[in-house]
Amino acid sequence: MALAFIPSDAGLLALQAGVVAAPRAAPMVPQLDRFHGRGWALVPIASIVLVVFAIRYVSDTATGLTYLALVAIPPLAAGALGWAAHGARPIAALGAIVLFVVAWVAKTSLAGEAAAALLSALSCVTLGVLLAAVTPPGWLKVGIVLMAGADTWLVVSDLLQAPNATLVAARPTAGLPQLQSEIFGTVSMGYGDLFVAALLGAVLAADQRRQLTAALLTLAVAAVFDLLFLVISELPATVPVALALVIEELWWRHRRRLASPLLGRLPRRQAQTAPSPGDG
Repeated sequence: MALAFIPSDAGLLALQAGVVAAPRAAPMVPQLDRFHGRGWALVPIASIVLVVFAIRYVSDTATGLTYLALVAIPPLAAGALGWAAHGARPIAALGAIVLFVVAWVAKTSLAGEAAAALLSALSCVTLGVLLAAVTPPGWLKVGIVLMAGADTWLVVSDLLQAPNATLVAARPTAGLPQLQSEIFGTVSMGYGDLFVAALLGAVLAADQRRQLTAALLTLAVAAVFDLLFLVISELPATVPVALALVIEELWWRHRRRLASPLLGRLPRRQAQTAPSPGDG
């Protein structure tokens, strides 16, 4: 039974916002220290631009990505359940096996589509935490905005639609599930749309209040942004994530400016009321 557009869209928007809220602060991994650098901030924009042009000009790229997703996404999802997400426990990593089985056995049902989308979302959480562990936060934020800008350019210039359709249509053999893109009901979302959400969550994960605010902003902005579906058929779903980042960042900086004068006056007031050494 087909699911109508509004509940289908709402389900994927909720998933995207959930991905923002899911990553925990990148733990110290000594093995990653030597890889730390600003260049990793180019990964988000490269992940979308290179894939689009590879599908356009290199044959069988979509098929290759389909099998790469089958191999890489389940263990990455297990990594999120066992390590990278809030509340992760090693035993919970086994949940990725359950999700994969449901996505495979019930691939033509809403339950199968939901399981496959959740697997992809969890894999993005692990990737987001890993990338945040090796990239300076400020540069990673720039990378998120650049990715949304590139996504917008590709959609507006009509360069994204054909490669995206090719990727969505690619199917693995043996009836295996499609994990390279997220389809729920009558709406589809690209893997990059969840990846950018995970990056936003990972870069703010050190402050869970800011992270949750960004998740709620992503949901609200995306809900308004998707009203454009009334007049066009394809939207860059990375844009609401980037807008949520910009709004949250500006609000946080505004609050810091308001708090700074108060914090600056507090020690002086305390000094004025403190007794002098000669008192008593």
